[in-house]
Amino acid sequence: MDITSLGDFGLAWLDASGPHSDIVLSTRVRLARNLQGHAFGARARVNDRKAVLEQVREVAGELELLKGFTLLELQAVEPRVRRILLERHIASRELVGENGSGPSPSAAVVTCASGPLGIMVNEEDHLRLQSLLSGLTLRDAWRLVDRLDEEMGAHLPFAYHGEFGYLTSCPTNVGTGLRASVFMHLPGLVLTKEIGRVLQGLSQVGLTFRGLYGEGSEVVGNFFQISNQTTLGKSEDDLIDHLEKIVQQVIQYEQHARHVLMRDAASVTEDKIWRAYGLLRYARSLSFEEVMNLLSGVRLGASMKLLPGLSVYTLNKIMIFTQAAHLEQAAGRELPPLECDAHRAAFVRRILATEGDVSPDIGHGSDGPTPGQPSGKE
Repeated sequence: MDITSLGDFGLAWLDASGPHSDIVLSTRVRLARNLQGHAFGARARVNDRKAVLEQVREVAGELELLKGFTLLELQAVEPRVRRILLERHIASRELVGENGSGPSPSAAVVTCASGPLGIMVNEEDHLRLQSLLSGLTLRDAWRLVDRLDEEMGAHLPFAYHGEFGYLTSCPTNVGTGLRASVFMHLPGLVLTKEIGRVLQGLSQVGLTFRGLYGEGSEVVGNFFQISNQTTLGKSEDDLIDHLEKIVQQVIQYEQHARHVLMRDAASVTEDKIWRAYGLLRYARSLSFEEVMNLLSGVRLGASMKLLPGLSVYTLNKIMIFTQAAHLEQAAGRELPPLECDAHRAAFVRRILATEGDVSPDIGHGSDGPTPGQPSGKE
């Protein structure tokens, strides 16, 4: 399959249309499900995985929510396409085999190009049903994936225990099998050195945080994934309500931290933002980590109206399309690291050049005169 023919495949959440999208980039809700009669987790054999895939292939065509679905068997697609699926958060590192072993037999992704729903097949569990939406939209994301769960459950025998609930490979997912997460940008809390206290508070209320690519990945650019840690003993509504309540608090903390920055360190903050923009706008070579760190400053500036003319959608797009596999797809070939950095910088320059006037207000936040105005000296 040619991934370029699918356009914005899996990227509907980039449009920044959801609530608080300047702080919460996206909301994801996943449900872990396994099928009766087949071993799952580390005990799953090749025949088990193959049987699961065939059942999913047969059922997906019958589901209203998956009309026009695409099923990608990951061993049958080239490595670059697998990396693009990872970079777009459609597939996990485990599913695509980022540990160097490659994808397991019958690992697959089911998704619809026009919608936010998808399924990872034969990852840690037989099925990971997922929805991915813009902004803080936990309720909407939950309702979508719940409908998909009901439709699939009417055709497939999910492994369920009357006392424990849905059975999963990892004990922390037993019960509802629900893992909800929000992808947040928290530069204010980092710059005011309050982030440690906030993250410690998350662990005390049953939540956890991860980096850009989920479990085991590092935090870069002040971007954090915050999610529930366990599911057993709580209902889906309880888990969603709890996460939403805490995320709303974190948003308030971040907004307050940004207010403190502009009150107590306005000139330093503005300088940091404009330096980040200048480097992105004119640099000739950028690593992905550099882009993420600079994007953090620019996103902060756009959110605080210090960088007029920059849209959050554009900044979201830069975050996705400056990843290595996307750059290689655009170039049509593999790119050595140094050449990849040059392509990345060129892409960022080209995108920012189309965003209109982002010129600084010289008189704002400084003691210097605005051009064209008298300086007070003869």
